[in-house]
Amino acid sequence: MEDRNAPIGVFDSGVGGISTLRTLAKSLPKENFIFYGDSANAPYGERPADQVYQLSVTAIDQLRKQGIKALVIACNTATSAAKPQLISRYPDMPILGIEPALKQAVDAGKKDILVMATPLTISRPKYQNQAAKFKDQATIYSLPCPGLADRIELGTAGLPQISSLLDQLLARYLDKPIDALVLGCTHYPFVKDIIAEKLDGQIEIYTGYDGIERYLEYKLRTKSLLRTENQKQTIQFMSSRDTPAELALYQSLFDHGIQR
Repeated sequence: MEDRNAPIGVFDSGVGGISTLRTLAKSLPKENFIFYGDSANAPYGERPADQVYQLSVTAIDQLRKQGIKALVIACNTATSAAKPQLISRYPDMPILGIEPALKQAVDAGKKDILVMATPLTISRPKYQNQAAKFKDQATIYSLPCPGLADRIELGTAGLPQISSLLDQLLARYLDKPIDALVLGCTHYPFVKDIIAEKLDGQIEIYTGYDGIERYLEYKLRTKSLLRTENQKQTIQFMSSRDTPAELALYQSLFDHGIQR
């Protein structure tokens, strides 16, 4: 039986999953977490799906060596490209993945929805099928954002490049009546305020974090893996780019986000 006091692993292609980690750590304050960012190979969003799977396996194996009791794939690209295969490969451990919250926006009655995600996430059948399913209920604009995750990997230092790239990406949507923004990459919540400002409207933003919080708690509870001790929560960071500067960036993003 798994140890309920073991940590939860959170994995992303780079720093983006730290935005997910912040949410999970707050919603489950008794749980300990280990985050692994594959920053040496970031981002995954413009890689072939089979390569994303192999990189994910390498990262997850590193986390399993730390004795994790569950895994959250805090990477929309890895979830869309590799989650079923990863669940098959690791049947002994609960594995959850984050996905673009398009259904949540549609269910909220939004009519003009902009989905921003990596090129690979946008191109995968899972997303394409979901967008087709809702096409009669809302106008859905699917925007692949090559290069955006790269720039967010730089943290605050990448802000000028981030702003310039967003101007280019969003230019053709400024005259659209966008009433919802779905952020389909865990890097993007770090710059959600910048995106909303550029769209110049009172826009509802959907990250998918509400669903992953509830589902993680549910999975842990049903498997009797919820931690009950009240000791201080611990957060550990690991990276494939294992340098003091990279780990300091992870800690800074967890503590403060990207500061403007």
